[in-house]
Amino acid sequence: MKRPISYVIVIGHEQELERDEGAANVLRGLGATVRTMGLWDDPNAVLPGDDERVRAIVIEALDRPDLANGALRALRREARLAGSGAIVAVSVAQVAQLDPAAGFDDFVLVPFVPAELYARVRALEWRRSEFANEERFKLGEIVIDRSAREVCVGATMVSLTLREFALLSYLCEHRGRVVSRDEALARVWGPSYEGGARTVDIHVRRLRSKLGAALPLVTLRGAGYKLTAPGTDGARPGARA
Repeated sequence: MKRPISYVIVIGHEQELERDEGAANVLRGLGATVRTMGLWDDPNAVLPGDDERVRAIVIEALDRPDLANGALRALRREARLAGSGAIVAVSVAQVAQLDPAAGFDDFVLVPFVPAELYARVRALEWRRSEFANEERFKLGEIVIDRSAREVCVGATMVSLTLREFALLSYLCEHRGRVVSRDEALARVWGPSYEGGARTVDIHVRRLRSKLGAALPLVTLRGAGYKLTAPGTDGARPGARA
């Protein structure tokens, strides 16, 4: 199976993007594939194709963090970038102006320390990544160890009941597909269970309470639940069952 092409998107003032000490050239010097875009350019040029994957987005607006916020909002409207993590690069003088609600996952100070910039890209890539095998499933910050029946959010172990663990595992196995309450009852509780569909809602609420914003679970009224990609706007972790 062919591995997807992975690259970092670097966005900034067009006349400064290719400067030697800028994020694009620093990351290229460390072996990363980079695509660049001006703050006001059309994002179509940096969108991933079918065999491509965005590792992270780095936005440089050193003197104007508000411009970085606007650029990120524009990118998030693109479905193929909605789940990509984003880092804002700022000077020490501009740190106090960062808006926690802007949607960035992390920030890095300039002038860049190359090893730090690359480490932040790698850490963000890990937090947003997904993988699955027979024993483990990773969805963003959530890691499910089936063999040990353990769940972690980041480095924090989360205690789940047997049914909560089974429901979470089932939803993860069917990520991207709507799971109805009746289906969840039949597959998680078994055909002999005599309780009603409300049981599923109660367990979903418990999962949301324990896993918080790390659980990208959407309630589709009248249809059921759908687990989406981490960080997508369509996932409303706080939505009530």
